[in-house]
Amino acid sequence: MAEAPGDPTAVKQNDLGKWFDAKGDPTYKIEPDKNVDWFTYSGFRRYHSECHVCHGPDGEGSSYAPALKNSVKTLNYAEFVGVVVGGRQNVTSSQENVMPAFGDNKNVMCYLDDIYVYLRARSTDAVERGRPAGHVEKTPAAIEAEKACIETPG
Repeated sequence: MAEAPGDPTAVKQNDLGKWFDAKGDPTYKIEPDKNVDWFTYSGFRRYHSECHVCHGPDGEGSSYAPALKNSVKTLNYAEFVGVVVGGRQNVTSSQENVMPAFGDNKNVMCYLDDIYVYLRARSTDAVERGRPAGHVEKTPAAIEAEKACIETPG
């Protein structure tokens, strides 16, 4: 296991509007009016589009797969990316859990940071269950980056 994720406090923002912690890992930012940054909101949407079927609503887990809001408390960003891209298989004497690889799925890969920051916000209860009430607007640079990712030949 690598080093744990650490303090999620947002300390730096890039040109897309994405926030990073002191280690340089993607993180969330909650405004004083309780609006979340665009990427946390996008992560909520993408998580519920691609991940909640197995991992349950709001990262809470299910009988089929673990609560990701808890997993990101010990998995750092690089480990999270590795599991999502390459998949994982956990086999014990009582059960077999398989996380498929999503490395070829643009609906996951183009939004991987978003999903991570959403789960990170859920892991600290900075974001409550359900759709965030409000969000910061998506920047023009983020719109262009998303478009470029989705349209890139696979």
